[in-house]
Amino acid sequence: MRKRSRTASLVLAVAVAGGIVAGAGPADGAPAPPTLEFANPESQALLGTAYTAALGNLLRTNTIAYDPRYDKTGLLDPAVGIVRAGGGYAQPWTRDASINSWNATSLLDPALARNTLWAVVDEDATGAPRVQQDDQQWDQVVWVTAAWHHYLVTGDRTFLDTAYRTAADTLTIREHATTAGYNATYGLFTGASFFNDGIAGYPAPPADATESVSTGSMPWPGVASGMYLSTNELYYAAYVNAANMAEQLHRPGAEAAGFRAKANALKAAINRHFWNPATGRYDYQLLADGSRGAYQEGSGLAFAILFGVANPAQARSILANAREMTWGMPDTFPNWDRYSDAQPGRHNAIVWPLVQGLWAKALAQQGDENAFAAETARLAKLAGGNSGFWEIYNGNTGVVDGGYQRLGDTVKFHWGSEPDQTWSATAFLDMVHTGLFGLGFTDRGLAFTPHLPAGWGDATLRNLHYRGANLTIALHGAGTRVRSFSIDGRPAPGNSVPATLTGTHTIDITLTGAAPADRDGDGVTDALDRCADTAGTVEGCPDPAHLEAEDAHNTGGAKTNVNHTGYSGRAFLDGLWAQGASSSFTVHRTSTGAESGTLTVRYANANNDTRTMTLSVNGERVRQVSFPKVSDSWDAWGTATFTDVPLSGRDPVVTLSYEPGDNGSINLDWLGYRP
Repeated sequence: MRKRSRTASLVLAVAVAGGIVAGAGPADGAPAPPTLEFANPESQALLGTAYTAALGNLLRTNTIAYDPRYDKTGLLDPAVGIVRAGGGYAQPWTRDASINSWNATSLLDPALARNTLWAVVDEDATGAPRVQQDDQQWDQVVWVTAAWHHYLVTGDRTFLDTAYRTAADTLTIREHATTAGYNATYGLFTGASFFNDGIAGYPAPPADATESVSTGSMPWPGVASGMYLSTNELYYAAYVNAANMAEQLHRPGAEAAGFRAKANALKAAINRHFWNPATGRYDYQLLADGSRGAYQEGSGLAFAILFGVANPAQARSILANAREMTWGMPDTFPNWDRYSDAQPGRHNAIVWPLVQGLWAKALAQQGDENAFAAETARLAKLAGGNSGFWEIYNGNTGVVDGGYQRLGDTVKFHWGSEPDQTWSATAFLDMVHTGLFGLGFTDRGLAFTPHLPAGWGDATLRNLHYRGANLTIALHGAGTRVRSFSIDGRPAPGNSVPATLTGTHTIDITLTGAAPADRDGDGVTDALDRCADTAGTVEGCPDPAHLEAEDAHNTGGAKTNVNHTGYSGRAFLDGLWAQGASSSFTVHRTSTGAESGTLTVRYANANNDTRTMTLSVNGERVRQVSFPKVSDSWDAWGTATFTDVPLSGRDPVVTLSYEPGDNGSINLDWLGYRP
C-alpha cells in the first residue's frame, strides 16, 4: 500500500475495519513497561508524568492490531500488533515505523517493533525483500538504521539476516533510481530532505513565493533534483549499518568493504559540499546548478553529530552556532520570505518534537547536559500543557500549531496539528533512555553514559527489560562523569552489562561534575532550585499568586490556544469542553502545614449561562464551582473567586476538571492562590 504523506490531506480517519483497532495494545506476554521515578517532586511532576504519558501513547493509544494488509512478506506475527503513525494517521508509515522503533519500541517491546518494521517491507518480482517503494525515498533509507539498532537491542539474528537482504536490495534500488537517485557529479543523492515532505520546508528557490506547483515537495523539479543534508547523512548511515550487518552475519568480506567504501565517499562529499566555515555548521541544500543554501536544518545537524559525519571540531562548532527557538530546535530555520513569526511555515521555523528528540540525542552524545536538559524539559512542558504529544508546536509560543502551507488551490492555508503523535512521544522516551540514562547498545552489551542535570534529583528507571535481563537503574548525584558503577551492590568495570546477562538486577550509578548553571535564569542555581527548569520566585518555583493556565498540567483535550485576544502570558487554555478534561496547578509554598486560602481564576465564558467545574486538591474533591457568563465575546475575560480552599503539604495540586454533573466549556487564563 502506497504511503500517504502528512501533506496529502488534513485528516486521515483511523480505520476500525479490517483488523485495525486504535489502542489495541501489545500482545499478551509483552513485557510490562518501565516506570520512571525522581526524588525531586517537581521533576516527577514534569518529567515523570511526561514519561508515563509517552508510554501510554506508544503502547496503548498507537499500538494497533495485526492487519494482513501490511503483511506483504509473511514476516509478521499475527499475534502481535503494529505501531501506527498517530492520531489522524492510521498507517505504520515507513519513516514513522523506523523512527519509532529506533527511538523506543525496539527496547520497550521487541516483538512489536519487529512487526512494525516488517509492516513496511514488501517484495520485488523475484520475492526479494525491500523497503516498500513509494515516492518518498528518504523513508526507505532510514529503515536501515532502525533495523540495525533493533538487532543491537535484541540480538535477533534471524531478524538481522532478512534485514540485511532488505537493506542491500533497497540500497541497490536507490542507487539506480532515475528520480531521487545518485548524482555522480556531486557524489550525493538527490531528492527531498528527510523530514520535509511538504514544500513549506524549502526556501525559494526551489519553491516560489506562492507555492504554486504543489503542496508536496517531490513534484517540484528543484527539490527532486536537489541535494539535502539530512537525506545524504541517512544514506551514509545506511551504508555504514549495511556493512555492520554484513560483518555480523559473516558475509563475504567484499560486501562489507563495498558498503564502507560508499559510506566513506559519501561522507567526504557531504563535508565537501555542505560544510560552511562561515556559519560554523552544515548548509541545508545544494541545488543541481551548484547554488547552496546556508540555512539550518535541525535533523541534518543532529544526524551530522549522531552518525559521525562531523568530526569533533565540527560537532563543537555546530553546538556553538546552531539556532534554537524558545520552544526547541526548529525543523528548518530561519523563516523563509513567504512566512513569518505570525504565520510560520508548516516545516519552517516551527517545532516538531521528532526533531527535538534527535537534537537532544545529539546534545547528550556531545555531553552538553544543560542543553540536553533544556530540550527535554521543553518537550515535557509542551506535552504536559497540551494533553499529550501533538504533531507540531509554535516555536515562539509553544502553542499547538500546524503552521502554514499551500493546500490544493489555497495559498498559505493554516493547517491543523494532530494529537497523539507516536514519534513525538517516542522522541521523549528516547530523551530519557538515551540521554538521561545514557543507554548505548552494542552487539556485546549495554553501556551507560548518563546525563543527570543538577536540579533534577536522583532518578530511577525500574522494570527495564534488556534481552534476558530485568533492570532497575538508579542514578545518583548530578553530572556526566561516572564516579561509581555497581551491579547488585558490587562494583563492576566498564560501566556496562553484557548481552548475556539474565535475571533481575539493580544498577547504581553515581555521577559527578554537573555544571553550576541556571537553566531558567531566575537567579537560583540548578543545584539549589526546586524548579530548575521553570523560572520562579518561591525557592525557584512559580509564585502561586499567578499561575498561567498554559503552564499547568492539562489533560483530557485541554490545550493552549491564541485565537482570542486579551489573555495574559503566552496563551490561554481551551478544550475544557468534554468530561475528563482538566487543568492542574501546582501551588508551591514555603510551608507544609494545613491552611485555607482563596483562589482567583481568570476565565472566559461567552455561553448563555453559568458554567460549572469541579475543584479538587491533591485529587480530593472540594466542591463544584461556578463561572458566570462574562460576555457574548470569547475575547472578554472575567474572574471568579473561591474562598476556604483547604491546602496541605509543600506542593499541593489544585485541579479544575469537567466531571459528571458539570457543564464546563470555559477558557482559562490563570489561577492565583493567596492564604
